[in-house]
Amino acid sequence: MSAPGTGASGPAPRRRGRPARTESAAGPGARERILAAARTEFAERGYDKASIRGIARAAGVDPALVHHYFGTKEQVFGAAIEVTFEPALHLPDLLAHGADGIGERFARYFLGIWENPATRAPLIAVIRSAMTHETAAKVLRGFVLRRMLERVAAELAVPEPRLRAELAASQLVGIAMLRYVIQVEPLASADPDDIVRMVAPTLQRYLAEA
Repeated sequence: MSAPGTGASGPAPRRRGRPARTESAAGPGARERILAAARTEFAERGYDKASIRGIARAAGVDPALVHHYFGTKEQVFGAAIEVTFEPALHLPDLLAHGADGIGERFARYFLGIWENPATRAPLIAVIRSAMTHETAAKVLRGFVLRRMLERVAAELAVPEPRLRAELAASQLVGIAMLRYVIQVEPLASADPDDIVRMVAPTLQRYLAEA
């Protein structure tokens, strides 16, 4: 009789903890599949009911591989947020063009991310999870403050730059919530150009006026 896990009778039993070398290399794109599965799991089940096991099952990997790449569920959620908000991390590039017209550029870029179905769906998923669970909200707040608003504020040559960046973000996040998540009319069906035209002066005041 062959030793356990070495004979032809079947594969070795799965072990907890760090996955074996063959598991950790579970095919090209395993990490990306896990992140995609995590976004879907958090969107459909919410942070509370989402689980490492469910994410692993959706990604077609062993749960140990999820722990190996990301650690805890909170850390998986944080990684999913980073991937989801990656397009928004280019905001400082918009600020590099100077203060003139920054309000319009800021609004147009932000709405462009939300108008794209490919980026809108995961954004809604992350925000819904943050609305229903404090741990998820804490992770999202920390990411937005650390990775987005602090980078934007560093480019603003105005008094109280961080407060101004937060005010601008609150304006845009409020629009996103009402338009894309809650879908309040007439905002939900308004033309994006009309929204930009109305919001841009307020953002210009927040970001550029002394």
